[in-house]
Amino acid sequence: MLDMMRDDIRSVFDRDPAARSTLEILLCYPGLQAVWGHRLAHWLWKHKMKLIGRAVSQTFRWTTGIEIHPGATIGRRFFIDHGMGVVIGETAEIGEDVTLYHGVTLGGVSWQKGKRHPTLEAGVVVGAGAKILGAITIGENSRVGANAVVVKSVPPQSVVVGIPGQVVTRSHPLHHEHDKADLEHNQLPDLVGQTLVSLMKRMEVMEAQLHIQTNGSAPRVSEQGVWSGQDFQI
Repeated sequence: MLDMMRDDIRSVFDRDPAARSTLEILLCYPGLQAVWGHRLAHWLWKHKMKLIGRAVSQTFRWTTGIEIHPGATIGRRFFIDHGMGVVIGETAEIGEDVTLYHGVTLGGVSWQKGKRHPTLEAGVVVGAGAKILGAITIGENSRVGANAVVVKSVPPQSVVVGIPGQVVTRSHPLHHEHDKADLEHNQLPDLVGQTLVSLMKRMEVMEAQLHIQTNGSAPRVSEQGVWSGQDFQI
């Protein structure tokens, strides 16, 4: 247990450049407090003391703003940065070296008992406000962009962006357990913008092929049945 706690503290130093001392981390990092509270609540849950486990979980929810169901399974060196608004459901499974930012939800999409929450494999990073829903798997070393909504499983080494989440293959995969996760969310691809640009280019080619004239001020129908105006063609 002490080795696990030392690993948790070390993970804060590794992933938050604002951390200055162990005392500061112990007193001022609600993510760490919530994780340690969960480890206690999970132990109680697994030893048939479910009501006490829920009570411990609820206490840390009040004090940290982070809600982790005591039934969730969490690996070593799990780090929640900032933390406010994080929700982790009962059947969620989180591997080692996973990082979550504030506002993340690992939620379910069913009222049926059984596995209904996500599995995050080792090294996953989930950006602020992202929602990962259902009994899906986020492959190891994947990155989920801020505010993405993910409802389907994604393979390892992926980048997921948008609503609903779209998978983009990582240009520089992480190959070793000590590789640093890339957090440059400002460089995530704009899939919607890329799609619109592609459609506009295709329309320009089609217009050139059809010799559509758009100089007239009033809409008209050409011999090919195309409505034409000064600013549009349909």
